[in-house]
Amino acid sequence: MINVGIIGFAHGHVNSFGGEWAKNPEMGVKITKGWDADPARAEAGVKNFGAKAAASAEEIFSDDSINAVVITCETKYHAEMAVRAAKAGKAIILYKPISLTLREADEIVAAVEKYGVPFTMGYQMRVDPQNIRMKKLITDGTIGKVYAYRRRHSLSTHTWPGFENTWHVAPELNRDIFADDASHPIDMLQWMLGVPETVSAEFSSMHNPKVPNDNCVALFKYANGLIAEISCYFTCCASEPTTEIYGEKGSVVQYYGDAPGTRLPRAEGQVGLKWYVEGEDDWTDSEIPSPKGHGERIAAQASHFSEFLRGERPPICTAREGRDSLRMLLACYVSAANGERVRIDDPRVYDV
Repeated sequence: MINVGIIGFAHGHVNSFGGEWAKNPEMGVKITKGWDADPARAEAGVKNFGAKAAASAEEIFSDDSINAVVITCETKYHAEMAVRAAKAGKAIILYKPISLTLREADEIVAAVEKYGVPFTMGYQMRVDPQNIRMKKLITDGTIGKVYAYRRRHSLSTHTWPGFENTWHVAPELNRDIFADDASHPIDMLQWMLGVPETVSAEFSSMHNPKVPNDNCVALFKYANGLIAEISCYFTCCASEPTTEIYGEKGSVVQYYGDAPGTRLPRAEGQVGLKWYVEGEDDWTDSEIPSPKGHGERIAAQASHFSEFLRGERPPICTAREGRDSLRMLLACYVSAANGERVRIDDPRVYDV
């Protein structure tokens, strides 16, 4: 059995995949301790797993019976906690994004490599079965050379009472909702197609001035001419299409790939992922079912995380890949602030 300590319960996702571990002991992972800067949140969190609340993060790092940590505290503390965990020799699952700043990401990469600890980022889009199938359609050449890619990733946070008072939009803890949640589709793009060359981004604050950057679009361009659009509308109550990929031989369309997409009932038998290859008579159904709710995607991480902790699979996303995704995200801020297209390796990303 692999014993796990939780560092922070700010990201509620830990309750989903952690709950799966608790319900399925055959996964071989047990949460034994949890800590949070807010003692009340720690007590509430550990109750879900029958674990003990730790008096400090150090209590978890110094506990030799704990093999790994899941870091789901506010983004501001990611670098500090990841470095301390690496020094303590713990395997690390770090939630997204990797850190607030690129310098902090550098610190995490350096610590993970210096101490040689197993490390993975927690990006559920990389383990979603439909997303894995889309990536295969690209890598195996089914749709040929990819010309254009679009991912709409949204939330309906504008409808959540009191959302403006949460840590998710506190600049000192998490920057804003774009930094927090756009890291998902931006990382998915990197995983699918690699790191692009440039980005042009536009940010707007439409609904509540206390929740900045709630409507954002980033247009990435690759050295070979491929254009990829990431559209993040955090004022979206409902939608269906999520991903479109257009290649020289065919097209791919995905539905129901985010929370607004899974929110409402759908007609029985509606296809979640399909593709068309020129010369065929009809679309091909992936026959991969879409989740009934977005929470299923979050909970499904449990099996992948447990396989990683048992050494049965490689990292879902390495520290270096997590840093690359953060660099792409921060380049969006540089572009939007200056009204210009910028390179992903622009040194100004270190000033954001």
